[in-house]
Amino acid sequence: MAAIPDDALGAFCRHTHVAVTGSGKGPLAGLTFGVKDIYDIAGHKTGFGNPDWLATHPAAARTAPAVDSLLAAGADMIGKTHTDELTYSLTGENVHYGTPENVAAPGRIPGGSSSGSAAAVAGNLVDFALGSDTGGSVRAPASFCGLYGIRPTHGRVSLDGACALAPSFDTAGWFARDAALLERVGQVLLGAASAGAHGRVLLADDALALTAPGAMAALQPALARVGKALGAPQAVRVSAEGLPQWFETFRILQGAEVRSQLGAWVDRVQPKMGPGVRDRMQWTKTIGEREIAQAQEARAVVRDRMDALLADRAVLVLPTVPDIAPLRDASAAAPDDFRARMMSLLCIASLAGLPQVSLPLATVQGCPLGISLIAARGEDLLLLALARRIAG
Repeated sequence: MAAIPDDALGAFCRHTHVAVTGSGKGPLAGLTFGVKDIYDIAGHKTGFGNPDWLATHPAAARTAPAVDSLLAAGADMIGKTHTDELTYSLTGENVHYGTPENVAAPGRIPGGSSSGSAAAVAGNLVDFALGSDTGGSVRAPASFCGLYGIRPTHGRVSLDGACALAPSFDTAGWFARDAALLERVGQVLLGAASAGAHGRVLLADDALALTAPGAMAALQPALARVGKALGAPQAVRVSAEGLPQWFETFRILQGAEVRSQLGAWVDRVQPKMGPGVRDRMQWTKTIGEREIAQAQEARAVVRDRMDALLADRAVLVLPTVPDIAPLRDASAAAPDDFRARMMSLLCIASLAGLPQVSLPLATVQGCPLGISLIAARGEDLLLLALARRIAG
């Protein structure tokens, strides 16, 4: 399989194109998938969304285990999909390679950093796609593009052979157009096991309060649908400190890890980067040891809080993001405010290492908006089964 996919959406990479035929046998036989251009394919270079990274790194010696698992399960890899550069963004607008089209919300961003994977699935170019999620890079595009998407428990799916951004937050993740296929892929990557019954259903009031007014109204039928399928939710406040404070904790710790992971390469190569990524990369140099220590203590509090909240197989319901996808090439001020509110929602699972699944259950102005379920660490298959039940 060597041909470049028929891709009018700009979802697939031309500069690192590779296609691999799967085993043809197994639970994913007959299906096609795309792979975010952070995962290694033996004999080929991995681009990581930046031309200078591509130019300064050799071809991979072996294929990433997550990709190998999908190929062994019978699926065919169609190509590499675009990512925000160095995966350090949530817009999907890559200054070097362009912005994949969001067919579910024309004229709006697809979301990143797994932009190409989301665009390819939404545009019916593949059956499912592999992405990654550090601070929301599967969950946000899933919401923006009207897809089912999952961030698994941290460390549950191997990230060997994948470019790292912030290792204590990085996870593999995937997209599908329906909940049943999302679960089938999960059974391959997570290992098939009984999901069992869920416990209490909780509604994150403080998360809901961060949504835009139009989004708040649009989510009500979706919340009713979740309640009908899983049981009436009990309102809870997730964060005593406030979710924006949790985002600040995440921002500092992620930034420190980004600096540790990529700083030496950035300093040596001086790569060309888009303004948002360049500014964040510069900011990582200013993070002090005291800030990091305080943020680590705060993260421990977050983990303890979420462990207590999600005990006994409880499930937390919340909006995936605060509103529909912003317009492409929007002014800087609006996206910064939107990013802060969005990250205040997305940081919950990232800080605590929790699995989260986004379901495309709402629309605003004809554009999709996701609602999410979060469960305790290790309860990935439970979330996938519940998503399938809600989808009907």
